[in-house]
Amino acid sequence: MINDDKDLRDRRFLCEAIELARANVANGGRPFGAVLVRDGAVLATGVNEIARSHDPTAHAELLAVRAASQKLGSPDLSGCAVYASGQPCPMCMAAMRLAGVREVVYAFSNDDGASFGLSTAALQAELSLPHAEQSMIIRHQPMLAPGSEPEPYAAWKKRQPPAAGSDA
Repeated sequence: MINDDKDLRDRRFLCEAIELARANVANGGRPFGAVLVRDGAVLATGVNEIARSHDPTAHAELLAVRAASQKLGSPDLSGCAVYASGQPCPMCMAAMRLAGVREVVYAFSNDDGASFGLSTAALQAELSLPHAEQSMIIRHQPMLAPGSEPEPYAAWKKRQPPAAGSDA
């Protein structure tokens, strides 16, 4: 019974994400939609807006995360689930993890999208390689003298409220 309820809920929100993707295609966008849910209620939705905005980060999942965070007035999306029409890319997965999203459910896999040029599997595979083996040049250029601390980090730390239960 519990799994049946979860399956019905998952199907409901996936159908909503797919409908957003269909509508986005009809409006000249890419076929991706996302629905961000907390406690069974939709907090935010998003569609891929790369074509409209010329912003390569304007993915459906990221726009839903941004909208939910603005609505809640917090970057903490703990307890939320994201339902996506397509398998989220590594950028979206990282953003959802940073936001505390607890669950991601998607309808169409990278394999489903590959023949349409809509798979990020190769990117995901490359990102798992050491930096020196990736196609992008990635290097660390130390800016600190040995034993010193990064000033912006130290300044940020000083501005943080004391942790709960601390004596500070």
